[in-house]
Amino acid sequence: MAVGSKDLKPDNLRTFDEERLLEELRKAKEELFNLRFQSATGQLENHGRLRAVRRDIARIYTIMRENELGIGTPGSEGSDQ
Repeated sequence: MAVGSKDLKPDNLRTFDEERLLEELRKAKEELFNLRFQSATGQLENHGRLRAVRRDIARIYTIMRENELGIGTPGSEGSDQ
């Protein structure tokens, strides 16, 4: 199953634990490698998929960093006051 932007929306990613985020990151990087290989050999049919997977990877890294810093949890903005 391909990693898709539909499944990796920020709201969904924020509900994942660290282990699940790492697994999604691994799958996305593997898919990106395969897409780059297909592109290099001239077999890639959907060039937009490269961009989508790169964005998915960036989105996962962003959520992981937010978790590390303790920010970005839904409903946390302004709730401390």
